[in-house]
Amino acid sequence: MPQHLTVVNHPLIQHKLTIMRDKNTPSNQFRQLLREISHLLAYEVTRNLPITMKTIDTPMATIEAPKLDGKKLALVSILRAGNGLLDGMLDLIPSARVGFVGLYRDEATLKPVKYYFKVPSEIDKRFVIAVDPMLATGNSSAAAIDMLKEAGAKNIVFLCLLAAPEGVARMKEAHPDVPIITASLDEKLNEVGYIVPGLGDAGDRIFGTQ
Repeated sequence: MPQHLTVVNHPLIQHKLTIMRDKNTPSNQFRQLLREISHLLAYEVTRNLPITMKTIDTPMATIEAPKLDGKKLALVSILRAGNGLLDGMLDLIPSARVGFVGLYRDEATLKPVKYYFKVPSEIDKRFVIAVDPMLATGNSSAAAIDMLKEAGAKNIVFLCLLAAPEGVARMKEAHPDVPIITASLDEKLNEVGYIVPGLGDAGDRIFGTQ
């Protein structure tokens, strides 16, 4: 497995992902499961956040206790499906700053087309977590990271629910400095660029627009 790729094999994640893959799972349950999985993935992706010490008084004693250090991190949703992961991440990290990258995939060329970009200030000083449920061809993800770097971001992690080998390879080629964290490395892409076995179009299943 590529060193820049981390697959989170927690049993709860894998169980919930199996239900999400089922084509008969309705949108409301799909959204809830994605939110729950994002909580568990957030634990992994924030494992190495910087910590400083603060003096506090407990009911029993005065102690030096750990707290997060540095600028508030930035969560950047790659629209529209990224919002499904974003909501759950914000449950755990409500103080995070939030940005959005609007891209859609041209179905003829499979290339990303930009339509929106807005990120927090001082992005160069923040730990940035870019979120999108699917890393398929990797073209949209690589383009989103391009834009984040152009805006000044330096410390970036890409978080997704599913990844295809082709997308992982594309991201490694374009952004070898950006680690990928995912719940599953699936088998392949099909002829129209969807992940197999996958779970279909994540955006359609989140928002019920199939």
